[in-house]
Order: sequence, then C-alpha cells, then structure tokens
Amino acid sequence: MAPLAVLAAGCGSGAHQDASEPRGSYTIQVTRASFPLHQFVARDERLVLDVRNTGARTVPNVTIAVTSFYHRSTFPGVADPRRPTWVLDGGPGPTANPSVETLQVNPPGGGVTANYDVWALGPLRPGVTRSFVWHVSPVRPGTQRVYYRVYAGLNGRARAQLANGAPPAGSFEVTIAGRPPRTHFNPATGRVEAGPYVARAG
Repeated sequence: MAPLAVLAAGCGSGAHQDASEPRGSYTIQVTRASFPLHQFVARDERLVLDVRNTGARTVPNVTIAVTSFYHRSTFPGVADPRRPTWVLDGGPGPTANPSVETLQVNPPGGGVTANYDVWALGPLRPGVTRSFVWHVSPVRPGTQRVYYRVYAGLNGRARAQLANGAPPAGSFEVTIAGRPPRTHFNPATGRVEAGPYVARAG
C-alpha cells in the first residue's frame, strides 16, 4: 500500500504543499469496487472504484493510490526495474487538454498526479459520489493482486476513514491467462463469437 509519506514525497519540493490542506478525518464509503477476476493478456479491462462522501464535511481532495499496476523485475542490469503487469491506457478524470503523454500513463486522465500510482479528483462534497475508472490491458500472465487505498488529500493532513474508523482500502486477486480465448467471425450473424468456427453442412 502507498503510505501518505510516499504521496507527499512525489509532489516535488519547495514551499509546503500541505499548507492549505485541512487537518482532520473524513468519513467515506467505497460504494463500488469492480475489476474482473479472470482476465486475458492483451484484452482491455476496466478497474472501477466509486467513492461516496458519507460525512458532514467536504473531503479536500479525494485521492486513490493503486500500487499494483507494475512489478519490480529481478533481471540483472535493467535500467528501470519497474515493469508493467497491466499497461495503463487511461486513468481517472477527463483527458488533459492538451493531453500530456508519459511513459507510465497514456493518456493520463485529468486525475494524474506527480506519483505514477496516485490519482486525485478534487474536493468531494457531502453526499456526492465520485467515480475513478482505469482502462488497462494485462500483459503479465499468472495470479496477480491489485491493492488500492482511498485518501482525503495528497499530503497526510486530511485522513479518509470508513464509518467504523478503518482505512478505506481493498484488493483484488486476479488470474491472467497467457492467451486470449479463441474467437471466430460468424458470417450468419455478422458478429465475433467465442470458440472456433464450425462450418455447417448445406
């Protein structure tokens, strides 16, 4: 999981960037957490997390860290040991205009931050739900686990919690198959369908 210190460290240097972030706890609820548990290499998927402010105060900057889109390679001599488990095709928030292309996120979406695994979508008023959506393509077969955690800000002064005081966090255990399922074009229906094509007599 990404600790608050990591979030703050990724935001650059200079003046204290937490100066305007209110200090306190904010109650939220993850009302939807959706990610297919069975996936195939190179097939597009969506990770969706909906966050609702169930408290009485506006959350300063609703933020989610997803720490498992990448893994660290143990191959000796690589320039960058960080390797994708999922290729991130698009992150939460509207696409920046003009768009900003990066190695980690392509395109980044309007919620991108200085940390490649952290997205922030701004203030969240009481009773309002904000949807975070990631478009990804799995590239590493096997059983993988995705971890996420919701924060109330980027710098640790504002803390998000569930109604019972627990941190709003969770995970998915995903099985990624090494090859996509076999499909075929059915001329009778004009659609791509599952399984091999079987010609019908007559």
